Parts: sequence; structure tokens; C-alpha cells
Amino acid sequence: MAAPEERDSPTEASQSVMEEEETKTFKDLGVTDVLCEACDQLGWTKPTKIQIEAIPLALQGRDIIGLAETGSGKTGAFALPILNALLETPQRLFALVLTPTRELAFQISEQFEALGSSIGVQSAVIVGGIDSMSQSLALAKKPHIIIATPGRLIDHLENTKGFNLRALKYLVMDEADRILNMDFETEVDKILKVIPRDRKTFLFSATMTKKVQKLQRAALKNPVKCAVSSKYQTVEKLQQYYIFIPSKFKDTYLVYILNELAGNSFMIFCSTCNNTQRTALLLRNLGFTAIPLHGQMSQSKRLGSLNKFKAKARSILLATDVASRGLDIPHVDVVVNFDIPTHSKDYIHRVGRTARAGRSGKAITFVTQYDVELFQRIEHLIGKKLPVFPTQDDEVMMLAERVAEAQRFARMELREHGEKKKRSREDAGDNDDTEGAIGVRNKVAGGKMKKRKGR
Repeated sequence: MAAPEERDSPTEASQSVMEEEETKTFKDLGVTDVLCEACDQLGWTKPTKIQIEAIPLALQGRDIIGLAETGSGKTGAFALPILNALLETPQRLFALVLTPTRELAFQISEQFEALGSSIGVQSAVIVGGIDSMSQSLALAKKPHIIIATPGRLIDHLENTKGFNLRALKYLVMDEADRILNMDFETEVDKILKVIPRDRKTFLFSATMTKKVQKLQRAALKNPVKCAVSSKYQTVEKLQQYYIFIPSKFKDTYLVYILNELAGNSFMIFCSTCNNTQRTALLLRNLGFTAIPLHGQMSQSKRLGSLNKFKAKARSILLATDVASRGLDIPHVDVVVNFDIPTHSKDYIHRVGRTARAGRSGKAITFVTQYDVELFQRIEHLIGKKLPVFPTQDDEVMMLAERVAEAQRFARMELREHGEKKKRSREDAGDNDDTEGAIGVRNKVAGGKMKKRKGR
């Protein structure tokens, strides 16, 4: 698949050719046998659209801009060519992958290690929230692949003796639009200054923003653009709905939906860490197996939450937008936008947590009287009007009293937890899935509560 010559602007890798192609295998794309076997073991039976577009060009040594919707197999599209090249010319500190969030860094590392397990690939994850000393030791061993968030990588480049990236052959910027949105621009500039100019660069992004175009001009040489979705879109098998509700009954409608769709696994997106924690406590008080994931939790607790949800030990994950990008949790059946996203593009990423890799899924967005304009923007962005999710209002209102009681418990638990944190900073836990909250429940679940309900 020879890339046409180009001058200033990136070329579009032709999509029509791709449509006509028979089902391709990884071997057809030029991936070496040992890596094809690794793909089989991972259950990757055939390459995805972005992989069919990007891998042959990457193997030819081209710089690539990959534009693809979330859940489209982007990690494989850059990991396979890098490992292929590493087999041909083995060396330490071979590739650097920059990602916006810690969780995504761990996930990419898992994929590199799974694909490269038979060839002894070593990777190191360099992110904040984890002890710097152990990371310095990992870097001293000179791994083949470094997966890092920009801030912590700069920290090591400046302070870890003997560590540099002067021999680097590959740079990948995954979720580049998000890296730049999180104001990592100065860090990225610093990193570009200390790595070799003579390298291959892959830039992957779900959306092409002005900042990403600027970065493309600064970091890539004569790139080829592989776009498998030029306009913002959501997966075809995703059923999307909205519910218009008064904001004071949001909790009650949430409980109603969890009951209606019981048996599914849910990701519920909230706008703040506090609301995520509060809603998790509220749902646990009502007997749901809910677990939070947000930026104020320690890194070990965040990974703990994620692993419990991935292992299906918990059926409801409440998260801030820290989890809206890139996290691949195969079994999410329903995404609920409990708080509507303020940036319409975040809607695409949130609902992309379900209906992944050809499966179907549901997304339900709560729209209150304050959210109408934001919701209209989302509909405009995805180019369709969403249907209403059917609800029985009288059944919802029957839950109101129990939900109000659970809200009261949740507020007390949050307050108690806040006081505990003040008293003992060292001892503070994030209460992410501990049963510590039961103490409050027992205190207020006696006779006093029953009398209060009648008020």
C-alpha cells in the first residue's frame, strides 16, 4: 500500500480501497509471524479499520496521524509496528508512548507486554501518584518501551541521573487532543527538544483540533493521515437515549434505571470527584455494588476500583472524565451520563466506553432544566436527534422516599469521611470500596430513622 508523494499537507490514506479489500489478516499487513501468533493468543482474529490503514504505512517507516473513534484498536495500530521494528533492530529505550491519563498508560503497557511476551519485551510505566524512586530503578534497567504521562516524564528527565532519551527511535502521542487539552503543551515541547529528530512519530487522536494540527506541524515529518472516521460519530450498534427530568429527582431516576436494567454492568459519569463519591455511597446504601473512580483517590485505589469492575466483582463504576478516554473495559453494557458533559466531544468518548469492538450497548443521558443547551450541542455534534428513554413516572416517585433516606446517609458518610481525613492525613483512606461506611449505617438505621421518615 504505497503512500503517494506529498508536499505540505498529510495525505489521506484511501478508504474506498479498504472497503473493497477482502478480510485481511495481520500477516497480510506485513506483521512478522511471532507477533501474528501473539495477536491470535490475545483473540485479535482480524485487524480493525485503523490497523489496516496504519500498520502497512508504519512498517514502511512513515510518520502517521491516526484519526479514529474510541474503541477502534488504536493501541494495536502503533504497538505492532513498533514491536516489529524492535525485532529487526533490538535496542533499549526504543520507544516512548505519551498518554494523558495514568490508567491509559497502564492499559497500553499491558497490551505491549501481552503482544511482546514471547520476545521478552520490557516496558516501564512512568506516571504521577506512584513512588519516583521505584520508577528511577525501572528506568535504570533501560526498558524497551516507556509509557508515560508528560509531567512525570519531564520530572525524571530533569532529576534521574543517567536517564535520557537520546537513542529513542519511536515517539507515540496517544489521545493527543486530550494531552493538549490538559495543558501539557509546555511539557510536550520540552520532551520534543530532548529526543532525537531522526525518529518515527505516530500521533493518534479521536478528534483533530487546532492544537493537534499545530503539534503535527512541529513534531511530524511528511506524515500520512489515516482517518477512519472524519466526522464525530458514535458506533452504529450503540443505542442512545435521553431522559428529561427535574434536577432534584436525578438520584431517584438513576435508581429507577439501575432497577429497570438490572443484570447489566454500568458506567455512570459524574462531573466532579465529590459527586462521584456521593453517588457511589448513595447507591451502596441502597444495596447496589457501586465503586467510584476519580482523581482524588490514590493511584493504588484507582487501579483497585478499575480491577474490581473489570473482574465483574462490581457491576457499577462511577467515574469522572478521568475514565472517559481509552479505558478498555470489554463488558460495559450501559453508559449513563448522570451529569451532562460540558464539552460535547466528551460525550463521544464517554459513550464510547460501551458498544466496543462490534458489541451493542446503551447510553442514557440525563437532561435537567439547566442542561438543554448543552444537550442540543451534543445532538448537533453527532448529527441526530436522540429518542426519549421510556420511564414510568409513578414508579419512579415510589422510590423517592427510600432514595431521600439514602441521600441523607451518603451526606453523613461524606462528612464523617472528611472529618476523619482532617484528623489523620497519614491514615486517610479513599473509602473507595471499603465497608467503613457501614458504621454510619448502623448508627442511623435504628428506631430513630423510622420515626423521622414519617415527618
